[in-house]
Amino acid sequence: MTDTRMHRRGLLRTAAAATGLAAAGATGLASANAAEANPADAAPRRWKAGAATFRWFGTAGWRIDIGARTVLVDPYLSRYRTGLFDGGMNPATPLTVDTATVDAHTGRPETVLVTHSHWDHFNDVPHIATNTGARVLGTMTTYQLGLASGIPAAQLGPLKGGEVLDFGDYTVEAVGSLHSRNAGYSIGIPGVRLSPPPRPATVSDLPEGDTLAYLLTVRDGPAVFFMGASDFVARNVEGMRPDIAMVAMASSTATHDYVPRLLEALGRPAVVVPVHWDNFETPLTNPPAVAPADRERLAAMITQIRRVAPRTRIVVPDYLTGHTFA
Repeated sequence: MTDTRMHRRGLLRTAAAATGLAAAGATGLASANAAEANPADAAPRRWKAGAATFRWFGTAGWRIDIGARTVLVDPYLSRYRTGLFDGGMNPATPLTVDTATVDAHTGRPETVLVTHSHWDHFNDVPHIATNTGARVLGTMTTYQLGLASGIPAAQLGPLKGGEVLDFGDYTVEAVGSLHSRNAGYSIGIPGVRLSPPPRPATVSDLPEGDTLAYLLTVRDGPAVFFMGASDFVARNVEGMRPDIAMVAMASSTATHDYVPRLLEALGRPAVVVPVHWDNFETPLTNPPAVAPADRERLAAMITQIRRVAPRTRIVVPDYLTGHTFA
């Protein structure tokens, strides 16, 4: 079945459609191949082997190496305890950076994409930016918190969603998105920052500050959708058609039909990588630690993906394992 509709995001693609895709090197809790083709799914593409390598940092964090160039998404590696996985988070927990771990795994990035400003997404970004000169892109709240944390204004770029930025070997489209809802239909540490606050000192000083998703399209490589939270605006992603989607696991059922609606809007990507399911207050060692309730949620998420998109390959990653998905 041929989809004759055109979408502007398709103009970012540089490789022709093909008939199959294999995810390389998948390890961890689960890995699944679809057994039968779904004629409603778009045929997956192949791309140049080695065009990009993806390494998971835990939570929603990624390192993407595109040749000699490095992009980071939500790079959080410090992983200190706040009590979140012990039944009650302490909002007065001091912000700390495990500089040795961060420096060992982030390399020399040129671009850091921040989906939102909670500590498990933004905490390590000021250290990375001030020590490497990386540009940091995110919401206005991320911009203002970056200024307050000592990142020079010349390295900060505020985004609203809808921007398509060209970096030569890759493009980045910012997508207006939503943060996850908890069981009480609310958001942890809400709020925005429209001017630089005092330098952040505790986890409560890093509010959500609106949320973005990103479509990163690698020249001669895949188009990859990155989420930092488990909700989305369907109209903003309809027709996007990424090859790979890094999909955040939901911690509640507050968002209606989250996984089925998302996969349908994205055109049932060839590869789905569940993220934000690990206990990120434990050391960065494999296999990733998972809270019992989150293990059950992850299994339910995988079941939903298989039901909605039987042709999709599911890759549940280990920490720091290189994937090319080619």
